[in-house]
Amino acid sequence: MQYELTLPADYDMGIIHHRVATRGHRTDAFPGLGLKAYLVRERGVHGSPVNQYAPFYLWHDTGGMARFLVGGGGFQGIVDDFGRPPVRHWTGIALQRGPARQPRAASRETTPFTELGDHLEQLADLARRDDVHTAALGVDPYSWELVRFTLWAHPGPGRYEVLHLSSPHLDEIPRGRLW
Repeated sequence: MQYELTLPADYDMGIIHHRVATRGHRTDAFPGLGLKAYLVRERGVHGSPVNQYAPFYLWHDTGGMARFLVGGGGFQGIVDDFGRPPVRHWTGIALQRGPARQPRAASRETTPFTELGDHLEQLADLARRDDVHTAALGVDPYSWELVRFTLWAHPGPGRYEVLHLSSPHLDEIPRGRLW
């Protein structure tokens, strides 16, 4: 699941940094949450054309996601401060853990749906890299789009910066193919 708040070019991103520093811990033990990566892109940093706050979530169960979004579990703060943004969500297909311990960056890549064999192999290969913390693959069956989300140990062009990582139930999400 991910929502993206694209902010004005002159927006003080210190506000987002402060928000995450003071509120990020609230999801450190959130029921049903595999992980939440508090992500930002800042205009002019690592080639980003925009200021953006774009948290990405991997849910251990959809009940936790529902509680977060509509059951009073935390999303109301975003709604109160920024309005109700569109929330993208994908059905999880595979998850792999890499050897990196502290993610500093993240990427999200989307592609049209094709046969999964190559994508599952690529995900496993990616997770063997020293600089990968977690790699996940999902599908949107409405648009038949695949998404690959990766947490990286190092920043890089086109990557989001990770301000905080909550991962209370990440170890409970099975590795490899999820069916």
